[in-house]
Amino acid sequence: MGRVEGKVALITGAARGQGRSHAVRLAQEGAHIIASDICQEVGSTHYTLATSDDLKETRRLVENEGGKILTVSADVREPEQLRAAVDAGLAEFGHIDVVCANAGIGSLGRAWELSDKQWGDMLDVNLTGAWNTVRAVIPHMIEAGRGGSIIFTNSVAGTLGRPNMAHYAASKHGLVGLMRSLANELAPYYIRVNSIHPGNVDTDMVQNITGRRLLLPDVEDPSREEFAEAAAALSVIPVPWVESIDISNAVLWLASEEARYVTGATLPVDAGAAIKA
Repeated sequence: MGRVEGKVALITGAARGQGRSHAVRLAQEGAHIIASDICQEVGSTHYTLATSDDLKETRRLVENEGGKILTVSADVREPEQLRAAVDAGLAEFGHIDVVCANAGIGSLGRAWELSDKQWGDMLDVNLTGAWNTVRAVIPHMIEAGRGGSIIFTNSVAGTLGRPNMAHYAASKHGLVGLMRSLANELAPYYIRVNSIHPGNVDTDMVQNITGRRLLLPDVEDPSREEFAEAAAALSVIPVPWVESIDISNAVLWLASEEARYVTGATLPVDAGAAIKA
């Protein structure tokens, strides 16, 4: 029997990267999956976002594990789209037990040089989008009386300040406050609320020329190998990044009954980046 057998998990930003990994890992342990993604560009990121083909690939990978999955195109900035995704998931599976508010974007720039769009998109997706996600599903979780687990994808930037990431750090710091408040509000319903704080993860948000040049500004087109060498200096354990599966294993634990009394936690999965002296 799987560690989340029979549970239903809603995952935003599930078309690739961490979200796809979470969908596959939870399916391996018996969960049914509601996978959503915007499947179009926002317009202010320094990398391209996932596509509808990426979301189809998530479906294929989950089904290859023998899992049941519903895929939905939804923009977390649009409450109506999220409510429609939740309604479709409830119609398909009957209940929702786990929410992975994973959708997020990144862009770079010094705080005073950020455009209005960069700032607005970042807060709208990473913070308001997470609030929209949980707001759409919490009433159903309470009514079902099954308890549950809400997991926010955060970042080492949710506890630290990092140059060229003021808007990103602001969104992630805000997410910690949202998480802690919800943990208090939802505890009487046995709904636990936590956040996971990765450092660099080997995904498209990190592995792009703009992201690499943040550490190697004097290299015109840094290679993956050059970036790895520079990035390894950011953490205590000398690795350049963690893998999506490392985050997914933490998601699985928080979603399972093994973490039944864990709530309000900011769980680092960052190779020690947050404590680097």
